[in-house]
Amino acid sequence: MKIRFFFLLPLLISLVPTAPSLAAGDRFALVIGNAKYPDADAPLKEPINDARDVADELKRDGFAVEIGENLTGDGMRRAFDKLYGKIKPGSVALVFFSGFGIQSARQSYMLPIDAQIWTESDVRRDGFSLETVLGELNTRGAGVKIALVDASRRNPFERRFRSFSAGLTPVIAPNGTLVMYSAALASVVSDAGGDHSLFVQELLKEIRVPDLMAEETLNRTKMGVTRASRGEQVPWISSSLAEDFSFSPGAGGSRPAPATPPAPPAPPPVAANNPPPPAPPPPPPKPADTAAAPAPAPPPAPVPAPAPKPQVEAALPPPPPPVKPNDAAPAPSTDSGPSAAALADDPTIKGLTSKIAANPDDVNALYRRGQVYASKGAYNLAIKDFDDTLRINSKDVEALNNRCWTRTVVGDLQGALKDCNEALRLRPNFVDALDSRGLVNLKSGAVKNAIADFDAALKINPRLTSSLYGRGLAKQRNGSAQEGALDIANAKAMDPNIVQEFASYGVR
Repeated sequence: MKIRFFFLLPLLISLVPTAPSLAAGDRFALVIGNAKYPDADAPLKEPINDARDVADELKRDGFAVEIGENLTGDGMRRAFDKLYGKIKPGSVALVFFSGFGIQSARQSYMLPIDAQIWTESDVRRDGFSLETVLGELNTRGAGVKIALVDASRRNPFERRFRSFSAGLTPVIAPNGTLVMYSAALASVVSDAGGDHSLFVQELLKEIRVPDLMAEETLNRTKMGVTRASRGEQVPWISSSLAEDFSFSPGAGGSRPAPATPPAPPAPPPVAANNPPPPAPPPPPPKPADTAAAPAPAPPPAPVPAPAPKPQVEAALPPPPPPVKPNDAAPAPSTDSGPSAAALADDPTIKGLTSKIAANPDDVNALYRRGQVYASKGAYNLAIKDFDDTLRINSKDVEALNNRCWTRTVVGDLQGALKDCNEALRLRPNFVDALDSRGLVNLKSGAVKNAIADFDAALKINPRLTSSLYGRGLAKQRNGSAQEGALDIANAKAMDPNIVQEFASYGVR
């Protein structure tokens, strides 16, 4: 499965009131500028100046700021731990990182200056996962979590392993999170060589606008960067903020409180023997890559495939024998989601399509475009790209797992089971494929096999939310109601969106 994360977090996060303003002491920021990487030909010129200017601006805006320059792995770990220790329920927590970043197993990692990266496993050993950081901030009770990452620059580490993908990858973060990358997903920009990056220049310009809501601040930054670069650099934004927040409150020192809507008329009395009227349908989902006004409870909608999970080799019992999906399983969906034409102007898809047009056998571009299509609900287009990826390399376990997951979502359970089984034959302890096959078995009604798959995945990664929630559902369907309820409660504590995610897969 694709893009999930796994930290136990207090359920009270969703209950933090939005009306009271946050005191200055409730705003904490960690600003990191890493420039001197020994593996690079020369130190980067921008990160140190950018970090200092961002730190100065955040201090003026009432943040308690810690700044780190040219941090080693130990230094970054201490800096993050210090930030975690300051967080109180309802705090604002902001992380700014400028330096080299890299994606691995569909997670984005920030790299310390002493990272020793020659294989993909080295990325997970030496890098700092953005999703891990956001999850830990959420666990500590931060009500607003903001990550500003200027790491989409070409770096010497990228092509040292086969499964290289350029740039950064989507992040699925807890509620109350605002993330911005300096460039589009899976894209990189050359280091300009100046004293400041274009991204930070535009960001500081917009942060200084009083009483501008944070989402609007970043949207205006994105437009400024896009215009200044003539479309060559288009930042990426993802938001799940559940309350208003401004970087630079007005002279009164508080954020403007949202307008209180008039109270709705009281509903007519309902007789005891009559059911209440049905609730109105939820509004349509907003696009995943644009900031929009947050809703109190997002409606179920297709979500990106589950999160990258650490691929830990462990001695596991052999996976359970596959079963044929039962006759009650839904037929494959004929709804392909958005068409290729509707998504053609998406910057990431447009760039990848150009690469594929130049080289139809560009396996990295095909695989990456399949991921992006899947994240936007264009599942049939995603499957076609994974088909082409596997035509070029039939042993690509990442593509097999992604096609397994996508086929599961559209209801092609037999095809999905075949893909997951092949991925696990090639890599027996592949936690993503164990998680995906658990979903296949859950949807097909093979609940005992689903439990076995989720158990195996959780032995490798006990914080794997999707496996924990899936196991809970499978246990309930297998008659273990109390055990299942405990798994479900723990999964919902880790990720309040997990119920909606599984609903989008057709599992309730």
